[in-house]
Amino acid sequence: MAHKIPIDDEQWNDGLLATIREKVHMEADRKAMANQANVPADPQFQSRTTYRIKNKVIYCLDGARIGIQYETYFAGEPCEIYHCVLESKSFLEKMTVIEHTLPFFLPIREVESEFLSSNAIKFIDHLEEILQSYVDRREQVRLIKELYGNQIGELFHSLSYNLIEFVMEDFECKVTVSIRYSDLLFTLPSQARVLAWPLRSSRGISVTERRASRSASAQLVPFRLPYAEDALKTLSLPEAFAEIVLSLPRALKRILSSQESD
Repeated sequence: MAHKIPIDDEQWNDGLLATIREKVHMEADRKAMANQANVPADPQFQSRTTYRIKNKVIYCLDGARIGIQYETYFAGEPCEIYHCVLESKSFLEKMTVIEHTLPFFLPIREVESEFLSSNAIKFIDHLEEILQSYVDRREQVRLIKELYGNQIGELFHSLSYNLIEFVMEDFECKVTVSIRYSDLLFTLPSQARVLAWPLRSSRGISVTERRASRSASAQLVPFRLPYAEDALKTLSLPEAFAEIVLSLPRALKRILSSQESD
């Protein structure tokens, strides 16, 4: 039977984590002594105590281990649940990660090395932020594919979705978009570059003909779309995509007219 305890931000501190660690070590010691003396375990320690702090749950495990369950969300809807298990040989020794279900490309070992021995609270919270940000970036890409798939050509992304590139089609120009997130905690890009590649003799021809002429665009000079780059750095990806599409005809007309007058 589990005993669930809700915890607020002020209660989630080093003192509480020390209490949880002490509890699992006392339980491990008590079980070891009970096994040696062939004595039934204390019912008080038979129940599982869990602590919920927002979207994560801390729970006590056998063998002096502590589990963390991370619940991720996007737009208010639940996504994956991830787990991480910490262990220490004694209450005075540092904890280590002995197992986890995080995606292999997220830097859990680097975070463990940087934070776990000196600030376990920071380690637990930092992992939560990395996981939630990863899910957020991934779901933004999924959403633009779902909503605007017919306007997107090639689409590439890194495993952690901190680099995303795609081509926007069916416009007077081929538009290439490249965005980068310099930190895995970011859900808005730190860098954005949007280039419009003029299609030779694009005016007055069909979409099919424009696509056929795309090979000629490599010989033409592209131009940047600052308004699109600003949108990508200030709005979520689906919102930015909609803004880019809405303003693109006017922006292209202005730029192409300017080029023709030069």
